Amino acid sequence: MAIPVILPKQGQSVETCAIVGWKKHVGDAVKSGDILCEVETDKASFEIESPADGALLAIYFEAGSQVPVLTTIAAIGKPGEKVDQPALPTAPSRHGAIDSPPPAAAPAPTVSAAMTATGSAVQPPRGKIAVSPRARALASASAVSLAGIRGTGPGGRIIERDVKLAMAGSRTPSAAPTATPAPAGGVREMKVTGIRKLIAERMLASLTTTAQLTMSSSADARSLQEFRARFKESPETLGLRDVTINDMVLFAVSRALLQHADMNAHFTGDAIRQFADVHLGFAVDTPRGLMVPVVRAAHTLGLRAIARETERLAAACREGRITPDELGGGTFTVTNLGGLGVETFTPVLNPPQVGILGVGAIVARAVQGADGSVSFIPQIGLSLTINHQAVDGAPGARFLQTVAGLIARFDLLLAQ
Repeated sequence: MAIPVILPKQGQSVETCAIVGWKKHVGDAVKSGDILCEVETDKASFEIESPADGALLAIYFEAGSQVPVLTTIAAIGKPGEKVDQPALPTAPSRHGAIDSPPPAAAPAPTVSAAMTATGSAVQPPRGKIAVSPRARALASASAVSLAGIRGTGPGGRIIERDVKLAMAGSRTPSAAPTATPAPAGGVREMKVTGIRKLIAERMLASLTTTAQLTMSSSADARSLQEFRARFKESPETLGLRDVTINDMVLFAVSRALLQHADMNAHFTGDAIRQFADVHLGFAVDTPRGLMVPVVRAAHTLGLRAIARETERLAAACREGRITPDELGGGTFTVTNLGGLGVETFTPVLNPPQVGILGVGAIVARAVQGADGSVSFIPQIGLSLTINHQAVDGAPGARFLQTVAGLIARFDLLLAQ
């Protein structure tokens, strides 16, 4: 009897994965542990291994398909063995109920009939709309009708991403855009899939579902620069040489959030959830796109511990080893473009978080002293974006003021 190859769950928040490419072809001999295909979510990439020795009898989803987790994507068995249909998942979903399996696929050597040519999931029985609780809550809070939305979750279930796409004006996330004439000369066209597609969708959804307000300020950066210079020259045994300006900013932000509970919060549409613990996300530029790993309980970590954790998480992102759980659960985010010379910018919220701090470059600016004299002092740019649905401008400004003060007096912050 053929052995199914099932797409595993990747954390509690992942409902679908994209098949990047197959490493084996139908008919190839495989051994247990051989890599069959590469799969990616909006957060990480991973490889699917063969569960047994034998031959690859069938591939049910082509490269580029968005596939619900716990779905059979291939079959392994004896060479020439007949495959009638893929084994369908019956494992409990993350919502606690048994997910209804999609219709059985007709025998096919490559692509299952349970998916369209564009990789869209099949729809639920006519007259019945399967909706995840998160999607239903978002639709209710945003007054979006679920009728007509094509679900891309397991069994055609409408998931949160589908509602966000509908809010942004797209009801067919898998539909291919109309081709436009290419200009003369060389053209390189890249299909928007996987993490790039999810980033595009989430950025648009962020701007269309939240009331974003950005305010900019700056902080005296002399203390940061002095400590950075001292850390670089410190004994290697202290483990401080790799502490960066960004690590120091994260340390200051983690302490500032303890004083401003309204910024360390989520907005769910009908409720504001304020958190006692600071789970601090920070943006990482990777070859696959922007990723935001989370430093857990950052408010309890010392500067050196934060530096080590950010280094570990950033490396895992760039090398494709990051896990979905390490990318979820953030309560506030910091994004730094200062290393690229950007002084100020407008960071985009990472919903349901209500705030994100953009960190700019350190530049010398004219500052007037109490005696009226003017001197040039290095200042680090700070740009705070808030969700004005949950946070007013004055509380946001006070938080920004606190962050700037802690940065300017970093020596006193370390002594606390």
